[in-house]
Amino acid sequence: MVKAWLSGSKVDLAVIGGSGLYAMEGFEDVESYRVETPFGDPSDDIVVGRLAGRRLAFLARHGRGHTIMPTDVNARANIYALKKIGVKRILSVSCCGSLKESLEPGHMVVPDQIYDNTKKRTYTFFDQGLVAHVSVADPFCAATGRAAAQAARAAGAEVHEGGTYVIIEGPRFSTKAESNVFRHLNFDIIGMTAVPEAQLAREAEICYSVLAHITDYDVWNEKAETATVDSVLRQLKANTSLVNDAVRRFVQLVDDLEPSCACQSSLADALITDRTMIPPPTLERVRLLVDKYID
Repeated sequence: MVKAWLSGSKVDLAVIGGSGLYAMEGFEDVESYRVETPFGDPSDDIVVGRLAGRRLAFLARHGRGHTIMPTDVNARANIYALKKIGVKRILSVSCCGSLKESLEPGHMVVPDQIYDNTKKRTYTFFDQGLVAHVSVADPFCAATGRAAAQAARAAGAEVHEGGTYVIIEGPRFSTKAESNVFRHLNFDIIGMTAVPEAQLAREAEICYSVLAHITDYDVWNEKAETATVDSVLRQLKANTSLVNDAVRRFVQLVDDLEPSCACQSSLADALITDRTMIPPPTLERVRLLVDKYID
């Protein structure tokens, strides 16, 4: 049974599952919630339960059954819904392609930079008379990323910390020309979904990091199989057990992280609009995000 969310019960940790991760292995005491937002419906119901004794929320980015293509993921609704239930830290699990020989299928990467090559997405909560300029010089939460890398390494993965994650529009895979340009620019991995999630999480003052597991060499490597749905799904299946173990270990580490983080005050100097000129309907729509900064 799916319940409406009740504000009295908060969940401070969430996992967003990408391609191949539509549910959590070992999830116990599970309940599903429908969370309403001013930005429409999230990708799916938010599932709350316990993993390794730790309470957390899980959201399938593409919906169960993978029915939502990357461009159509309602990232604003997803991030807002997680903020609404109390989430302060998000681990995004994403499959990706490798742009370097040394980053092999089956390896995991915790990137520290993003290059946005998307074209059609909505990148901010703040419009319609309210403007905010958040800093995303460092787009991922460093502390969350270190915990994710530690967890993946403990699970037995070959882990690479740092690197640039180029995000393309999709849903198609790259051309060889595009793939080789990204390699020339020294990017490390390629995917379709960390934008605008990372920017929106920063606007929502939520710590956010990506645990990317490599499924292919995109299309640049003439010696390797070209990325197709079939090849990606085969590697996804091989990666699944390792990913689930890494997530289980991650949730056991998060309570040891510093509870306060600069990510959680990113709007303090970002709201530029004269407070007296913010349209009331706009303010009401984002009050959850800005209330502590509005006199």
